[in-house]
Amino acid sequence: MTTAVRTGAVGTGHVRVEGRDKVTGAARYAGEIPFAGLAHGWLVLSTVARGRITDIDSEPVLRMPGVLAVLDHRNALPLTTDYVGMLGTAPDPTCAVFQNDRVPHRGWPVALVVAETPEQAREAAEALAVSYTREPHDVGFDADRPDTRPADGHMPAVTDKGDLEAELAAGAVVLEAEYSTPEEHHNPMEPHAATARWEDGRLDVVDSNQGATWVVGELAQLFSLDPASVRVRSEHVGGGFGSKGVRAHQVAAVMAAAVLDRPVRVVLTRRQMFTLAGHRSPTVQRVRLAADADGRLRALDHRSLSRTSTVHEFVEPSAGVARVMYDADAHHTENRVVSLDVPTPTWMRAPGEAPGSFALECALDELAEKAGVDPVLLRLRNEPERGPVSGLPFAGRNLRACFELGARRFDWARRDPRPGRRRDGRWLLGTGTAAASFGAGAAPSTASVTAEADGSFTVRIAAADIGTGARTALTLVAADALDTAPDRVQVRLGDSAFGPAMIAGGSMGTRSWSWAITAAAAALRERLVPGQEIPPDGITVRADTTEAVAALAQKERHSFGAQFAEVAVDVATGEVRVRRMLGVFAAGWIVNPLTARGQFIGGMVWGISMALHEEAVRDPGHGGLVGADLAGYHVAAHADVPRLEAEWIEEPDPDDPAGGIKGIGEIGIVGAAAAIANAVWHATGVRHRALPIRPDRVLAGHDA
Repeated sequence: MTTAVRTGAVGTGHVRVEGRDKVTGAARYAGEIPFAGLAHGWLVLSTVARGRITDIDSEPVLRMPGVLAVLDHRNALPLTTDYVGMLGTAPDPTCAVFQNDRVPHRGWPVALVVAETPEQAREAAEALAVSYTREPHDVGFDADRPDTRPADGHMPAVTDKGDLEAELAAGAVVLEAEYSTPEEHHNPMEPHAATARWEDGRLDVVDSNQGATWVVGELAQLFSLDPASVRVRSEHVGGGFGSKGVRAHQVAAVMAAAVLDRPVRVVLTRRQMFTLAGHRSPTVQRVRLAADADGRLRALDHRSLSRTSTVHEFVEPSAGVARVMYDADAHHTENRVVSLDVPTPTWMRAPGEAPGSFALECALDELAEKAGVDPVLLRLRNEPERGPVSGLPFAGRNLRACFELGARRFDWARRDPRPGRRRDGRWLLGTGTAAASFGAGAAPSTASVTAEADGSFTVRIAAADIGTGARTALTLVAADALDTAPDRVQVRLGDSAFGPAMIAGGSMGTRSWSWAITAAAAALRERLVPGQEIPPDGITVRADTTEAVAALAQKERHSFGAQFAEVAVDVATGEVRVRRMLGVFAAGWIVNPLTARGQFIGGMVWGISMALHEEAVRDPGHGGLVGADLAGYHVAAHADVPRLEAEWIEEPDPDDPAGGIKGIGEIGIVGAAAAIANAVWHATGVRHRALPIRPDRVLAGHDA
């Protein structure tokens, strides 16, 4: 590991400051916090994939023990939906629960049953009879549908430069291939949970989310409230991965609390999370590459199709990764969608980059094979000097160093490029590699720092620690900014009362929050005088980075990485085992090596899961998922995960006002599935262009 010289708390390993609370149970999550007079809501979901509600027979349910109310489209509070949310888009109408009798997909919320206990609410919800008029539904997803369309999402749908067809025709080596990834689900360990309480016209919500500011803004808009009258708290969150934004259960809890004038809690079941928490859309991606004989790209064409719902457009921007990774004389990327009768997809760890890197990095590997060029060398030969599409300079792009270090550590030079040449008994062995990148943006945030009378400091920021160790990282950042020891700093977070702040998402959280904390700490130090007596209520300084973020120089800001994998394949059983993986990353200053390594490795484990296991299947007959639980939806278990290694190359950037910090929460999964797929080819000589690489697909490929 190459390490730059830096003194202070940042860059040294620290255990989580809340670790003891979590292992002793003192840290309470959204579904555990007690409220006097608490009632419990249970969502009832549609059993048809498209149609209208014709009747809800609530009277028998209202007579059941403990039942307090049944909310549905006939008696629900009206909600406002014609607004632009924090992320620049209109809200998913799924959040606007019980507003009409339409059913756009199976699992659509049709009612909420509220009772004194969760057991009573569940029993009553399961007894509620709902009648429908069914309409024909369509959940079929394939690349040849005529009703696809370009869609922007959070980036332009199409980028184009050069004469693509001419450069494809002129290439000495040409590749054209189609890759596909399935529907995937987040499934954080802590279920989605929210408790709502109204008091004196003010709304208080205790929630499991990725950004209290985000939830406040959406709830205020939906219920036509002054944002100042809404408070959202989420001190501890047990995972999110993009799924914990604003969902139907929060809105239902707020609505029920208003109707009953008492606190109401709604917790999603694991099965309900498969419908109501969003998912990663399946993709079909077509990649065309043309290169000179030495592997230098002349043409790059990456087109991705993803699926969205009929009620809200969400784009999985898989072609976006090509806009950063490689340049060519002719360069075309395109993201398209098709609207089907399914729940709305959403952000999922490394949205776009995770499935996009699978297609692009497998295609690069296939091109290297056709050109007779080493896969690492081919990637390095196509390193761009500036953003391939934007033309902007890179604020650090140490991908070459990642590959060079990774190749040495993985003993890549001794690799026989020919597939199917290595054996270990019944196992065929192979190695593969892939590149990775993920954006390192920043968003406006506010923070306050208080110098306490006892000599300690308190930081308040509406950040969200969703299990990443953010609370600890921010403690180290604050300690250095205040020139004090970490144990003299207390970081309080997860409370919208602390002011607006960036969500935990997009690998932008730590960078954005640290910037605000550092600015507040610097201003506080200017006010403190040596020997000054601090008043009992302390001295507080607040900072807002809105203007500073707006003034940030335009550059391509990303973390980069190189993934290496070794697999063993039994072609008699179809079994694939990942024997070792190495990820080398260039991700700016690493704030806390201990938790950073966990983030990198966690992403790589998810890459194993993506490559070999994860696949949600929809039944075309009823439109719902088959096996919507963790028994039917397979994820990587301990037996699938070898000893993984994560290394990094620190890249100081003294001109970066955010302290050179980049995001690391998502880059670990990017490229991991491609590295494994490329290793499977090297072991067997068979390309797998569809994920996951199941045993039946291995058997079919080997038999062919």
